[in-house]
Amino acid sequence: MTDTTIPTPAAEVLSFWNEAGPEKWFEKNAHFDSSFHARFHDLHFAAAREELTDWLNAPESSLALLLLLDQFPRNCFRGTAHMYATDPLALHYARDAISRGHDETIDPELRIFFYLPFMHSEELADQELCCELCEPLGERYLPFAIEHRDIVARFGRFPHRNDILLRETTAEERAFLAEGGFAG
Repeated sequence: MTDTTIPTPAAEVLSFWNEAGPEKWFEKNAHFDSSFHARFHDLHFAAAREELTDWLNAPESSLALLLLLDQFPRNCFRGTAHMYATDPLALHYARDAISRGHDETIDPELRIFFYLPFMHSEELADQELCCELCEPLGERYLPFAIEHRDIVARFGRFPHRNDILLRETTAEERAFLAEGGFAG
């Protein structure tokens, strides 16, 4: 039998995230980022060291784990390569959680956080899957999934990451960014 008890730290992550709400989830907000960092820095690194794998046993703690690995670095390490450092692990855990059906039991408003690791991937197959997963969520997230997929289909990666990841930017990517193309 699987233990589905939610560890207290996972519940704290979810409480913090829910209290912040959608208006803070997807915007740059220094105060929110600072609060997130102060409360969950150590927990993020524990997740990155794969010390919280038991959190995959329940939908809610799986969600908290994905927030720590996918959203936390984007908020708390903006402008650094660490923004993307735990993406492969977040993607791995998202696949695991979805295979267990955890995404289906979570409030639809929060379900997107099971799918964002696919949206953040630079693999086209992951982008295609993200579009499929986001389709039932409707017009709120599907256009973003399509936009991300189209960028990866066109460039094989997200050009706005090139400088941070010390990658060469092609002339086509430079033109895309100069024209106001997606910049993260």
